[in-house]
Amino acid sequence: MIKEPVRAYLDIETTGLTPDCSYITVVGVYMVSAESSNFRQFVGRTWPSCDLLQHVRQADILYTYNGSRFDLPFIQAQTGLVLHKYVKHVDLMYNCWKRNLHGGLKKVEKMLGIERALPDVNGYMAVILWQRYQNYGDEYSLEKLLAYNKEDCVNLHILRQKLGID
Repeated sequence: MIKEPVRAYLDIETTGLTPDCSYITVVGVYMVSAESSNFRQFVGRTWPSCDLLQHVRQADILYTYNGSRFDLPFIQAQTGLVLHKYVKHVDLMYNCWKRNLHGGLKKVEKMLGIERALPDVNGYMAVILWQRYQNYGDEYSLEKLLAYNKEDCVNLHILRQKLGID
């Protein structure tokens, strides 16, 4: 019997586009196996990077969208973790390009009919939500940011399935 791989889907939220003048606010990891699935988030600036590494190392494959150019280098710059040294990484953006599906994750989702519960939230809004939480203690903004990050991770799983990627 062939063992189904454990798949991890990772997405980060940040305060900006470069790690030298901004920081990670949320790392979401959606783990899926044949038997179960779970979702975990690392929030703020003080989570131990070893916890993220220990969590991701449970997977056989790590999926991202534009992760080879954004998420993984950002994580490496801020924590020193080189996640693709510990788990095989597949950037679904390049699989989309091979199918002539270009644009950001939300644009590709629309092309493929992948629904969003939070269509009004994007990367820019994620920064604003974090600022509202940090500056005013706005728990609703944090909840919305976390829900947005979770939706990104879960939709990576749906995207991989729609693309027929193993």
